[in-house]
Amino acid sequence: MRIVIIGGVAGGASAAARARRLSESAEIVILERGPDVSFANCGLPYYVGGEIAEREKLLVATPQFLRRRLNLDVRTGSQVDAIDRAAKRVQVRELATGRTYEEAYDKLILATGAAPLRPPIPGLDLPGIYTLRNMQDADRLKASVDAGVREALVVGAGFIGLEMVENLVRRGIRTTVVELQDQVLPPLDKEMTTPLAEHLAQHGVELLLGESAEAFEPAPEGLAVRLKSGRRLTAQLVSLGIGVRPESQLATAAGLDVGPRGGIRVNASMQTSDPNIYAVGDVIEVQDVVTNLPTQVPLAGPANRQGRLAADHIFGNPAQYRGTQGTAIVKVFDRTAAMSGASEKTLRRLGQTFRKVYIHPAHHAGYYPGAEAMSLKLLFAPETGRILGAQAVGGAGVDKRIDVLAVAIQAGMTVFDIEEMELAYSPQYGSAKDPVNMAGFVAAGLLRGEHPQADVETILALPEDERPLLLDVRTPAEHAAGAIPGSLNIPIDELRANLSRLPQNRPIASYCQVGMRGYLATRILLQSGFSAVNLGGGYKTYRLHFPR
Repeated sequence: MRIVIIGGVAGGASAAARARRLSESAEIVILERGPDVSFANCGLPYYVGGEIAEREKLLVATPQFLRRRLNLDVRTGSQVDAIDRAAKRVQVRELATGRTYEEAYDKLILATGAAPLRPPIPGLDLPGIYTLRNMQDADRLKASVDAGVREALVVGAGFIGLEMVENLVRRGIRTTVVELQDQVLPPLDKEMTTPLAEHLAQHGVELLLGESAEAFEPAPEGLAVRLKSGRRLTAQLVSLGIGVRPESQLATAAGLDVGPRGGIRVNASMQTSDPNIYAVGDVIEVQDVVTNLPTQVPLAGPANRQGRLAADHIFGNPAQYRGTQGTAIVKVFDRTAAMSGASEKTLRRLGQTFRKVYIHPAHHAGYYPGAEAMSLKLLFAPETGRILGAQAVGGAGVDKRIDVLAVAIQAGMTVFDIEEMELAYSPQYGSAKDPVNMAGFVAAGLLRGEHPQADVETILALPEDERPLLLDVRTPAEHAAGAIPGSLNIPIDELRANLSRLPQNRPIASYCQVGMRGYLATRILLQSGFSAVNLGGGYKTYRLHFPR
């Protein structure tokens, strides 16, 4: 068996390593265009920022190590220019010498990845404008930062963009972010990014949302950037992080099936439309676990699993990829944002019905020192309670809850299941009612009819004469510190004695800070003959949707 793998890093390198473990006799060739075959590309921003001090730490496995330990034929600096499917050969060009030759294969694995988008903006090729894909990109960025950059512009506020922002600020660089969407982290729902936008501003980052770069020009200060609004910015460094596109040109030229956005189409065993050719990683189109629709999700975890599965299938082992649910996480200074499954905006775009709940718990028992707050959003099917997606933002503990909910999504679990989950509890780590359980309690109560709930943005979108009475059941001090406009304040402990102040002929929407007191008020009102709902997630959720 002769296996040729085009590309390394997560997908290609994991396929090669798994193939060798399955067969000592197989000939395994890795053809990698760059000088590094296996490196930690997710760590590159932290090398630029100095958090990772030693460059060598980013080299997961060198070519020499892979040759010695796994007996792999690793050829760096080798560009594959064409695939001859009929002859089962690839045409290879050595970049250092220009020599070309053909390499035969029994099975071919494409792991060519995705390249950063470079839109046709005038001046995009000027010195000082960078993308970040590989070690050499990181070297160039770090050298520029080390040379004394004072001002930087990051174009794109996605995962990589925000990681670059944190690391540039860490180096003492005044940083501005330009993002075409009206929010940071566009994969998340907008309201869940409100705390991140506020946190970035607290660290001196200027956010220009709903804005785009129209042209780059040389300037005495380094670079001048003209924005869509007409505003002109100056910087010595520009980092582009506006997305990636699959590097599927080889597949297209070879006549393999490719999706409308350029992702190579594969079956559950990672085979392309040619059964002798597999494809893995950022270059492929995958099936979304929640929507069952084709999508592209450039993440290292799925790429590793896909490479392993491709090798398994080549050697006759059962291999079925379950699909991708887009579980992702990012650190922004001392805040964390994470998600798994579908977002609300995706479900709305697809016309899929859903319900949602918000909770705002501490990451461990509040009485134990150091409890940090988080906001968690859960999306689920109204008919079955099946969990469709989850998002969380906050301090410590966000990663743990998203990982638990990611497992629940892949397993097809419901909100009734997570009510009953038995999770580790000690006051240093969690609560007897873990945030995952709490999300289940609220969602399951909603579906059972025990917890009538309305979404604050839906209520406030109604004409004033059609809105329910907004009842704030927090303390007068809390109400004075900030309340939903037009709300009546009756503290929960005084509600029973003041029911006569409330109209019997008008619906009431009660709210508190995070939802618990509002829920208790709703139960009192319903059992006293009123028409009542609780505003989901309380005043904190209102502030996510309507920040100051």
